[in-house]
Amino acid sequence: MRKLVYYVGVSLDGYIAGPAGEVDFYPLAGDMAEWINARYPESVPSHIREHAGIAPDVPNRHWDTLVMGRGTYEPARSAGITSPYTHLKQYIVSTTLEKIDDPEVELVRTDPVELVRRLKRADGPEGKDIWLCGGGKLAGELIDEIDQLIFKSYPVLAGAGVPALGGRFRPVLFTPVKRQEFSNGAQVTWFDRA
Repeated sequence: MRKLVYYVGVSLDGYIAGPAGEVDFYPLAGDMAEWINARYPESVPSHIREHAGIAPDVPNRHWDTLVMGRGTYEPARSAGITSPYTHLKQYIVSTTLEKIDDPEVELVRTDPVELVRRLKRADGPEGKDIWLCGGGKLAGELIDEIDQLIFKSYPVLAGAGVPALGGRFRPVLFTPVKRQEFSNGAQVTWFDRA
C-alpha cells in the first residue's frame, strides 16, 4: 500500500506560510536547493524546473501523485498556472472552488480522507507514494492518514500564519528516523508514524 508523505517547509514556531501565504521569509542556501533538486525533484513546480536546473526528463523519485488544499494551490492559480506540477497526478481539495479548467488537475469537493484511502489502495501511475503538498488545514484533516513527515525546518520565527497542522487537538506520535543539515541552519528531518 502506498504511503501519504507530508513534505513541507516549516518555521521554528510551526508555520508553513505567513498570514497571507508568504513563504519568501525562509532562508534558502545553495547547498539546500541543490539537495532538494537532486533528492526531491518532483517537489519543484513544473514552471520553474528549468530555472532550477532540473531537466524536463528527470524522473520522479518518490511520489507520482500529490494532494493539496486550495490555499496551497491558489498562488499558482492566481498567476494563471492551472497545473503547477504537470509531472505528477494532481488532486486539489476544495469546497469553495467551482471548477478547475485543466484536465491534468482533479478538483475534489468530497471527503479528503476517503480520497487518500482510495489513492493508497490504488497503484499510482509510477508505483510511487503520495505527496501531501499542503496546506495546514488539509493536513489536520488527514492527520490519521499521514504515514511519514518530512519537515524542512528553517531557523526563522514567523510569529503568525498558516500552522503546519490545523484542526482539533489530537496528538499522534511520530519517530524521527533521519536528519540532514544545511549551511543556512535549516534541517530536514524524516519522521515515521510510531
